[in-house]
Amino acid sequence: MDLRVEFAGLVLKNPIITASGTFGFGLEFSSFGDLKRLGGIVVKGLSLKPREGNAMPRIVETPCGMLNAIGIQNPGVEAFLKDKLPLLPWRETAIIANLYACSVEEFGDLAGVLSGEEGVAALEVNVSCPNVTHGGAAFGQDPAQITKATEAVKKRCGNKPVIVKLSPNVTDIAVCARAAEAGGADALSLINTLLGMAVDIKTRKPVLANVVGGLSGPAIKPVALRCVYQACRAVGIPVVGIGGIASAEDALEFITVGATAVEVGTANFLRPDQSFRIIDDLPRAMLKARAADMAELRGSLVLPGQ
Repeated sequence: MDLRVEFAGLVLKNPIITASGTFGFGLEFSSFGDLKRLGGIVVKGLSLKPREGNAMPRIVETPCGMLNAIGIQNPGVEAFLKDKLPLLPWRETAIIANLYACSVEEFGDLAGVLSGEEGVAALEVNVSCPNVTHGGAAFGQDPAQITKATEAVKKRCGNKPVIVKLSPNVTDIAVCARAAEAGGADALSLINTLLGMAVDIKTRKPVLANVVGGLSGPAIKPVALRCVYQACRAVGIPVVGIGGIASAEDALEFITVGATAVEVGTANFLRPDQSFRIIDDLPRAMLKARAADMAELRGSLVLPGQ
């Protein structure tokens, strides 16, 4: 069965990509499966300089999901290029760099650093991280800022495809999708986490030191599906679906509403080999969906009255 997908100049052997922040830099999961089997790996969010992230505690389990407030902890883009990228199977699997910045100029500078790196297949622009004090949340909720950040990356990205990662914490996801497209985005990925919090009733304090964090996991899948459906109808560029994907059937739901590929996130914490298991299960799920290839399934949603 043909599992290949193509979008924004990328050719992936299958539509399963691991989501940023949930799969480390990929190397940490190499003992649980062959990284060369993945369609792609979106590495941990990268900033120009190293970041310590937020104070502890910064992860808490919730019903059907989890809250995180990691705060984009990372060693910085230069350390990634020196110590991580050379060890990844970038010739066989698309390695996608996730960019985090606090200003339009920083987004451009990050793109400039990565633009000439052969091992980086594409750039995913994080305009939507909800658990940092500056940057992500403000960018992701302002269509004008989404456009400006996208333009800044496009000017400095060389020939790298630019994927803009959108937030669900907005009034109208279609407006944000069109803002990224207007800025020159080659593709979109959505959704990032929903803003949430948890409270310890014994201490009457927030569980997270950051007070609020990003909700992910199966609990957000219906919201993610709705956002992907609306974004696919709003723009003419490819969309990568993210949010609560834990099975091959979940992945195919996103492709049915229009997504070209998907990113698996929180499921990797539940089972470190889950992304590989989903790939194994895709042919069976496609037979169940009566689809011979991904192109046949993509956007095939039958609406009431059709």
